[in-house]
Amino acid sequence: MAYDKFNILTSSAVPLPIENVDTDQIIPARFLKATERVGFGDNLFRDWRYNGDGTPKDDFVLNNPTYSGKILVGGKNFGSGSSREHAAWAVYDYGFRVVVSSFFADIFKGNCLNIGVLPVQVSPEFADAIFKAIEADPNTELEINLAEQTIALKASGEKESFDINGYKKNNMINGFDDIDYLQSMKSEVVTFAEKLPF
Repeated sequence: MAYDKFNILTSSAVPLPIENVDTDQIIPARFLKATERVGFGDNLFRDWRYNGDGTPKDDFVLNNPTYSGKILVGGKNFGSGSSREHAAWAVYDYGFRVVVSSFFADIFKGNCLNIGVLPVQVSPEFADAIFKAIEADPNTELEINLAEQTIALKASGEKESFDINGYKKNNMINGFDDIDYLQSMKSEVVTFAEKLPF
């Protein structure tokens, strides 16, 4: 399944300054029965977003119209816990294309990269600067430049570089998942196969 090509994203951000957010909080286990990657956004942070009767919790950030955008800024150690891919699916299905944190759990980070969500790991100091900027102005915009591997606060110009695996970077720029990447090499594979002795 191809995803949106990613080059430069400029967007406001939703702040979630909570450390050790695990995958069960991102998408509770009772919502893992589906096998297609659709509908998970409705249950992103389900138990934090809704009361037992299904009414929204006014004090949770996703229910606050003050904040919006395609970037989620989380606290340290985001995505810890189980290896469920559904957590990344929920983030993507909700509409986020970037998650920023000062530290990611490795499996969650990999799952995000596999489905078109860019995990941007920044220093604790830069994460703190982002949270303070959003607190001062909820319309604060971040610019994520994948080609240059930079994240910047547009208003102040503060910028930091981030790391990403070269293969995953190429896939995101082209909107590929792993299957799309292989299909993009079809002609090369066919040419190689034709040269093999029978």
